[in-house]
Amino acid sequence: MSRDKPKPVALTIAGSDSSCGAGLQADLSTFATLGVHGVSVVTAITAQTPKKILGIEPVKSAIVLKQLEAVFAGRKPSASKTGMLLNAGVIECVAKFFSEKKRPPLIVDPVMVSSSGAELLRPGAIRVLRKRLLPLATVVTPNAPEAE
Repeated sequence: MSRDKPKPVALTIAGSDSSCGAGLQADLSTFATLGVHGVSVVTAITAQTPKKILGIEPVKSAIVLKQLEAVFAGRKPSASKTGMLLNAGVIECVAKFFSEKKRPPLIVDPVMVSSSGAELLRPGAIRVLRKRLLPLATVVTPNAPEAE
């Protein structure tokens, strides 16, 4: 009997979208479609419909760090990507984690505003994103308004 080769592992560091149209749920679905085992770090929880965000609750930086440590203690990702990080504290936490040791390639999607216009990056966080996280990125994938 031959053993199947293990699937590659990819990490999404993003917010949870209760409508599953975006966020870590969409990332995990994409990973699965591409034959990749997805792991996740939750940065925020949203209550939303496909057309409107009703509420956002941030996850504390200390828990984000514990999630990152847990993921990398298990099946180590071959690549990582960010989505909604929401605030400067979470961005700083992720940047510090990825700068301290050799880590896999990091794709940064600087999620700032939802398609319905809701703010997904708190004031003051853009500076931390630019200064601390973007320099660590292998690829940055902004949409047109974010790139502006």
